[in-house]
Amino acid sequence: MDDLFPPFAPDANESRPRRFKPIPFRLIAPNMITLLALCLGLTAIRLAFEGRFEPAVISVVVAAVLDGIDGRVARLLKGTSRFGAELDSLADFVNFGCAPALILYGFALHHLKSLGWIGALVFAIAMALRLARFNAMLDDPNRPEWKKDFFVGMPAPAGALTGMLPLYLHFLGLTFESWAAPVLLVYVLCIALLVVSTVPTFSGKTWGKRVPREHVLPIFLVLVVVFGLVISFPFETMVTLATVYLVALPVGAMQYRRRVKQEAAAPASSEAQEP
Repeated sequence: MDDLFPPFAPDANESRPRRFKPIPFRLIAPNMITLLALCLGLTAIRLAFEGRFEPAVISVVVAAVLDGIDGRVARLLKGTSRFGAELDSLADFVNFGCAPALILYGFALHHLKSLGWIGALVFAIAMALRLARFNAMLDDPNRPEWKKDFFVGMPAPAGALTGMLPLYLHFLGLTFESWAAPVLLVYVLCIALLVVSTVPTFSGKTWGKRVPREHVLPIFLVLVVVFGLVISFPFETMVTLATVYLVALPVGAMQYRRRVKQEAAAPASSEAQEP
């Protein structure tokens, strides 16, 4: 029995304690933004339990903004890491899968009882599957560079923000009675289907690398206008953005198919020019 728990004896060759290499702050900063977004998502779940849906929705929206910032900050600071990627995926599942599903269930889906809970489960699990597929596609070495401009399926933040469109309308004065719960369930299931689908959607990841000089001042003005609209008319702006995004989905799919046809025609034209 004494051999099962031998006493710890330090290595005699280790004359001084081991020192770990300090971590640069540029590797920590993106993860701090991700953790702030995760805190907002968890707070949104608490607010949903308390029936305070308006601050819960605002928390998810701010978490989506931070989610769009942390990746760009990591690339600008050259602070990308495997730890940060895994933490970002976990935060995305909580912020855009669990939090919106529980908010929607507490808002209207609970009128359908078990059927409404199944809809909330489908929405949350769809986000998990979409994030898992996204992480798996990152390791594909044969993926063309131009495909970085497109997501496969609706991204998780967009799915969460468009999924909460009925709440934006409710905050603007549109009442949702118990009879509207089946309609809301169908809408949530449609968003979940778009999330796990293979419909290509525009990502815009390659935007912002180089900005023409003549576009700098107009971009500043547009940023100020958007900020003013969000502050003055938050839910009107969210309704507009969500509607425009849903309507523009076919445009992104058509652009993707056009790029595929161009890539397929390029080898054929080069072979025809060789003789």
